[in-house]
Amino acid sequence: MGFFSKDIKTLDDLCIRVLGELYYAEKRMTKVLPDMIAKASDPGLKRALDAHLAASKQQLVKIEEIFRLNGASACAVECPGIDGILIEAEELHGEIADAKVLDTALAAAAQTALGFTAGRYATVSSWLLETARGDCARKLMRSADEQKRAGADLARLEAHLNARAGGRAAMDLAS
Repeated sequence: MGFFSKDIKTLDDLCIRVLGELYYAEKRMTKVLPDMIAKASDPGLKRALDAHLAASKQQLVKIEEIFRLNGASACAVECPGIDGILIEAEELHGEIADAKVLDTALAAAAQTALGFTAGRYATVSSWLLETARGDCARKLMRSADEQKRAGADLARLEAHLNARAGGRAAMDLAS
């Protein structure tokens, strides 16, 4: 199916397509995050990535439910956007020897993935409202909000990691 696929004729079709991409993205995250957790050295980052993994597993269940509510089977659709984010992160992580710098890169990659999925959840949610699927839209908007909160939490942690990687204490940044 190409970018302007003839298979997508309605907004419902588009919703199912992008929901499949989100399903794919969350499945990819459940496979990538354990490796990121293993590579992380900062305990706070390990906890944040572990929470991200648990959330991705919960999102998969929610997406499966939304597929069912829309009369469709859960089906992952390859998502070049998340693939690009994760491939870039994996390549970069392989080039970093310093554990503190690696932690910063891991946090940045996770935050980028959260931002991407939060945007997609919000978009599909608005489409579902237009197709009179408010029940599904509310579930996905909660997902978008959860992703945004996780990204904000990670950004706060990232400030600490950035300072540590740069050789400064986090308190030095406040002065």
